Amino acid sequence: MKTLRIAAGLAIFAGNWAAFSQSPVSQNTVQCGQALNGQLQSGAVLTIDSRPAGIDIVGTDQEGIRVSCKSENSDSVTRTRLHLSGTPTQSKLTIDGEHLNHNGLQIRIEVPRKINLRAQMPAGQIKVDEIVGDKDLELYAGQITITAAHKWDYKDVDVSVSIGQVNAPVYGEGRGGFFDSVKKQNADGEYKLHAHVTTGQIELLGKSPHAPGPQ
Repeated sequence: MKTLRIAAGLAIFAGNWAAFSQSPVSQNTVQCGQALNGQLQSGAVLTIDSRPAGIDIVGTDQEGIRVSCKSENSDSVTRTRLHLSGTPTQSKLTIDGEHLNHNGLQIRIEVPRKINLRAQMPAGQIKVDEIVGDKDLELYAGQITITAAHKWDYKDVDVSVSIGQVNAPVYGEGRGGFFDSVKKQNADGEYKLHAHVTTGQIELLGKSPHAPGPQ
C-alpha cells in the first residue's frame, strides 16, 4: 500500500458530535505511553476526535476498548492525552495535546468487531480494519484506508476527496484529480459508509459486494 506524503497546512476540523444521552458517564484519562482500557459493547457507537496522528482502528472478538499510544518524539508522548468518556454503548475517545504536529504519533485502538464508528482528525492517517458497522470519517489532509476480509456489506457508500484520489479496488475503480468520489448503493447491504478527505487519498480494500459466499 502506498504511503501518501502531503505538504499541507494543518487545520482543525470544526464540528461537534451529539451529546451522550446515557448515564452514568464514565471517564478515563491517561498520558500517551500508558495503555487506556475501557468498557465498550458490541454494536456500540464510538466517536474519535483526534489531534494529527496515525490511527489504526482494529476490530477484535473481545468486548471493551484498548488504546495504546507511542511517538518518535518524547515531547509528544508527554504532551498527548487519551481521554475516554461515555457509556459502554456510546463512547467518545479524545486524543489531544498542546502541540498539533504529527511528530510520528501512532495510536492503536482495539474495539469489538461490530461497532458504529465516527472519527475526525485534521491530518494524518486513519486505518480501519475489520470493523463491521456504520462509518463516518473526516480528515483534512492525509489518507483513509478501510479494509475488510469479510464481504463488503454496505447499502450506502459516499466516499470523496476534494483534491487527491479515491482508490476502490473493491468496486474495481481508481481515479484521481479534483473532487474524486465513489458513490454506491446496494439493496442487499446493511451499513452506511461516509468518508471524506479534503487533500489526500482514500482506499477501499475488501471482498466485492457481488462476490459469492457468506458475509
